[in-house]
Amino acid sequence: MYAWLWRKLPGRPRTRILTALVLAGVAVAVLWYVVFPLLEPVVTLDEVTVAK
Repeated sequence: MYAWLWRKLPGRPRTRILTALVLAGVAVAVLWYVVFPLLEPVVTLDEVTVAK
């Protein structure tokens, strides 16, 4: 998969590295600001139950 992505990215290696970092940053931002807030009501991590 990574080899396929590397071949599909345009430019020389320096440009490919920069493009890959930007794409990874965009993916992280989308997860952080869009996906995780939508999932927060469904996955309640604040409610902890400890069995004795």
